[in-house]
Amino acid sequence: MALRAAADCHGRAGALGGGLAPRTGGRGVLSFPGSLRVFVALEACDMRKGFEGLAGLVHTDLKEELKSGALFVFGNRRRTRLKLLYWDGSGLWVMTKRLEKGTFSWPKDTEGKRKLVLRPEALAMLTDGVDLRGAKLRPWYERGE
Repeated sequence: MALRAAADCHGRAGALGGGLAPRTGGRGVLSFPGSLRVFVALEACDMRKGFEGLAGLVHTDLKEELKSGALFVFGNRRRTRLKLLYWDGSGLWVMTKRLEKGTFSWPKDTEGKRKLVLRPEALAMLTDGVDLRGAKLRPWYERGE
């Protein structure tokens, strides 16, 4: 079962540009607004952590404000799972993806950084299995900040 952005049962757009609703086709699709800030924790995370544990990592390790409207991404040591944490204004979302085969192409902590800022498009590529090392946007696609 795939997922796509949709409105909730009251017709309101939910978190991340819409709630999540079933879609046929066999692939997962998450849609993020272009203005969404995405922070990736570069160090491996204990995937047993839930809402409170991940919120603590946002504050202590990433030094970011949980309720800022940003999306926070955490991965396990083997890079086969990731969790996304998001505050939508009324509560926290935790989303998890587990790969059946292979690993996510995870950014390396090369300069002592604890986090990496990604564009929503890069997050979509990361979750879809695209290797971001050496990848670049074409000049016609690049957006101003």
